[in-house]
Amino acid sequence: MVEAKILVFATNGTKSNDEARILKLLQNFTVQVMEFERSDKFKSLLNIIQQAVHTKPRLVVMEGTGFVGGMACLWLRLFFGIPYIFSSGDAIAPFISLNYPILAPIVNLYEQILCRFCAGFIGWTPYLVGRALTFGAPKAVTAAGWSHCTRTMEQLADSRVKIRKQLGIPEDSLVFGLLGSIAWTQRFQYCYGYELLKAFHKTNRQDISILVVGNGSGLNYLQKLAAADLEKRIFLPGNVPVEQVLDYMAAMDVASLPQSVDRVGSFRYTTKISEYLAAKLPVVTSQIPMAYDICGDWIWKLPGAKPWEDTYIKSLANLMQKITFEEIQIKQKAIPNQISDFDLEQQVVRVTNFINDILL
Repeated sequence: MVEAKILVFATNGTKSNDEARILKLLQNFTVQVMEFERSDKFKSLLNIIQQAVHTKPRLVVMEGTGFVGGMACLWLRLFFGIPYIFSSGDAIAPFISLNYPILAPIVNLYEQILCRFCAGFIGWTPYLVGRALTFGAPKAVTAAGWSHCTRTMEQLADSRVKIRKQLGIPEDSLVFGLLGSIAWTQRFQYCYGYELLKAFHKTNRQDISILVVGNGSGLNYLQKLAAADLEKRIFLPGNVPVEQVLDYMAAMDVASLPQSVDRVGSFRYTTKISEYLAAKLPVVTSQIPMAYDICGDWIWKLPGAKPWEDTYIKSLANLMQKITFEEIQIKQKAIPNQISDFDLEQQVVRVTNFINDILL
């Protein structure tokens, strides 16, 4: 353990996946975790400031970019000289502006100030690292994430049979699937999985099935879209335990990673790419930088700027209509056994060195 007084919190909340992520990356340091309750953000703001002023840490680390957490970091930096670093998986301003355009000037300014006064930035992709450096972050490092579970090929084969039998998916069905948060975006009338169901309804094959795993505000909408599936080939099981994520992925043949080709989607890797790799799943996505940089021959890159627009959905439907098991097997063979970008140990070493340099 590296002895250093470091305070850590995640704006997504105490015990969240984001908190678990940053603690994994900081495992070589002795840290104090600060509680952050999303239900009472003002109280969390005061607690963070009070704890930091009382303990006088050498560094504050924030996972996320929530406004309240950012204000705490800026307050401590500007009035008490306590440095902070923050970590993010999204381009903040474009992400918020997507749903609330009226807030664009405010969040643009907030993002630039947060970068300008930080001691360093941890980006979930190299594109976000470049963005933070452009806005004035003095140092930055990439930590892209990792799969939380592993399976052998034999275990994946067993899980494929088990989960398909459990859900009622025919053994010979070709399954397009997705696993993630099914959050509804009101402005665009979209959530993950929408593109799969819309494309499915444009095909006339009887051996195609859809499996969307996850929960959220968009699940009811997907259930309504699936109601017309009289032959029961759309499966929406809801949330599954983390330890079963790869088992459900094993039931799929092709994984969907829908991302918009814009200032939101183009900066992301998406959090499930490492799990899809671990499950040996070929991926279909849009023409985002990730698709060219790390995905190679095991991916289908579809045209269309938005996964909810006709161009993308028609391209996906065309792929569903023509795809064969032989084509999928070719893609599967092209999947590498390991990609260093998603190796946990390498990311821990990288972040450890990064923070040590900041603390010098």
